[in-house]
Parts: sequence; C-alpha cells; structure tokens
Amino acid sequence: MNPHQPSPSFHAAAMLAQVQAWSAINTGTANLAGLAEQAKALAEAFGALPGSVELVDPAPVTAIAADGRAFDKPHGQHLVVRVRPQANRRILLTGHMDTVFPSDHAFQHQRWLDGETLNGPGVADMKGGIAVMLHALLAFEQTAAASALGYDVLINSDEETGSLASSALIAELAAGKLAALTYEPAALPDGTLAHERGGTGNYSITFTGKSAHAGRNPHEGRNAIVAAADLILRLKALESDDLTINPAKLEGGAANNVVPDHAVLRFNIRPKSTAAMDIFDLNLKHLISVIETEHKVSIHRHGGVTRPPKKVDARAQALFDLVRQCGAELGQDIRWQSSGGVCDGNNIAACGVPVVDTMGVCGGAIHSSDEYLIVPSLTTRAALSARVIERLAQGALNQGTPA
Repeated sequence: MNPHQPSPSFHAAAMLAQVQAWSAINTGTANLAGLAEQAKALAEAFGALPGSVELVDPAPVTAIAADGRAFDKPHGQHLVVRVRPQANRRILLTGHMDTVFPSDHAFQHQRWLDGETLNGPGVADMKGGIAVMLHALLAFEQTAAASALGYDVLINSDEETGSLASSALIAELAAGKLAALTYEPAALPDGTLAHERGGTGNYSITFTGKSAHAGRNPHEGRNAIVAAADLILRLKALESDDLTINPAKLEGGAANNVVPDHAVLRFNIRPKSTAAMDIFDLNLKHLISVIETEHKVSIHRHGGVTRPPKKVDARAQALFDLVRQCGAELGQDIRWQSSGGVCDGNNIAACGVPVVDTMGVCGGAIHSSDEYLIVPSLTTRAALSARVIERLAQGALNQGTPA
C-alpha cells in the first residue's frame, strides 16, 4: 500500500497553495508581527467552518535574563475555533502556528526537491498539519454524522518554546473531551505515528555569591561559578534509565582577578515517567539547599517540567486502534512507535484525554533547513483525519474501543 497515494476527494492544489502561502510568513515564536499576520490568515481560513473564531491573548510568561533578573516574555495570540459547543460528544484538535526559525534565520524560502517533495520553513512542522486539520474538518462537515459531534480547535503561537503562554488554554479546552487529535508531522516519512512520549522540563538557576579580590582576599568571596559547577556535577549524578539531564548553558563570571558573585545555569531534563519527574523535583530541592549551605550562596530556581511524560493507557490505545482501522479502510498502513520528542500531546494526555498527536503530514528533517513535506500526504492524511473524526461522531469510542 502506498501511504502517499493522493486522495481524489480533497483539493490537493488548494491545500498546497495554503501551505506555501503560510510558509512564506515567518512565524518564529518571537516574531510577533509575523504571528499576527499568520493568525489573521488562519482566522480567515477557519472561518469557513460553522462555528465561532476568536484570537485569544497569551498568558503572561516570565523568563530569566543573563543577569538573573526576571522579565516578561511576550507571545502572539492563539486561534480558537468552537463548533457545536453544546454537543454531547466533543473532541479537541490542536496545532501550532509558530516555527523554530526566527525572522533573521537564513531559512526563509521554499524549493522543490523533486516533483513531490517541498523544502521550506514550517511546511511539515506544522503549517502542512494545519492544512490537513482544516480540510479534514471541512470534509467532515459534509457528512451525515457532522451534527452529532462538537469540536474545539486550538492553534497556539508558542508550542516550539514549550506552550507556556497557552498551557492553561490547552487544559481548559481539553476538559470534558472524548478525544483529541494533534497535527504534528508523522514520526517517520512513511506516516508512522508517535506513541508514548517522555516529558521535558527547562530550568534557570540563579546563583548570587559575594565578590572579592582574587589575590588579596579571595577567602572573603563566595564564588557563584564554583557553586554552579558543583550543582552541574551533582545533577549529572542523578541521571538514570528514566531520566536524562542536560546542563546547556552557564552564564556569569567576572574578570580573572575577581571572585564572581553571579551565575545563571540553564538545563533541561527528560523524564520518561511521572515518578522520575517527581523524584527529580525532590532531589533538586535538596541539592539547592546543600549548595547554598556548603558554598554560602543564595539560589533562585525558575522553571520546571512543562510537558509531563505521555503514557498510552487503554483509552488512548483505543484511539490509536481506531486510527489504524480507519487507515486500513483507506489503504493506509498505520503504525506507531515511542518517541523521545515532546509536544502539546503531552499536555493533553496529562488532562486525562486520549490523544494521537502526529496526525499531520509526512515529511522530515524538521527544525532544520532541510525540513521537507511529502506533498501527496496532504490529501492522504486529511482523508485519514476526516474518517477518524466521522467515526468519533458515530460513537466509535463511546465504549472505549473502536466500533
């Protein structure tokens, strides 16, 4: 079976034109002007659905500067679409409009690699996925089952940086939903889905010591860099099969003849289980206390786990089985595998809602200048989503297993 056999019931040219137009808009997470332009274009496109469309302001987010001070970090608005909110059976569909490519990045243009493969920023991750979502919903609205299902759509502006400005909105929209579909690109170019996922957390730890002359009175100083280095080594000692820790950046210091009184350590963790996540939190609190006592510095912790590990329980597996069954009906061989990556699917699963989070296009090399979209997958994946949504409307998961 060819996973990319075009589906004649979808308008391939129109879908591709949308993706190319959206890809031409730079939507790096910090490019507020580009995100505003993209949000306007998406609001117009999703206005074709029979529901309300609104732009929701981002939640406040703070970050830590190199000098240790907290500052407000602005984000773009999020798109929310609500269709038949009073329906008894409701689902959530999510995507993101931001990319990892800032406005000054060299990767801003598209080019054809061959007759079916388009290289361009966001074509796979995930402007192609947004087109798949939209056209699947448009097709679903033409079915007899449409009146039986309500749905919310969220396209946020900050997924690539952890969804800190939209996590509360994700939780709000996920509440009470039967299931969720998220339109990250497929895990592999052949359409393989991501199954279980680990979690992730980002931390900024600020150390405040005491400055002194490195020659005259170093004993009177409190070296923030040394304290940070000690914490780095102790953090690495906490790693296990269920947890990896990546100290990524150490900022601070002073002239060579000055005991440094300031440092900021930034690191990322990847817990594979909620137990590992919780144990790390306790260990970090203990280590901070130890470092403060032994080095006589003060420490401020910022950040934490932003996406808990995503396990697949029986209800979530039933949704995966439904997707595979719908794929088989369309001649698509749907498979899945665990992934070390994270996405908004982690957040949705943490709300207790079954989710398949790689319903987007087939492609690859995301987060690089080699990112590509397999163009025929626009229609095949839209056909898959439309079939899954129709089956959900018909009650496929009412008993926890595909009908």
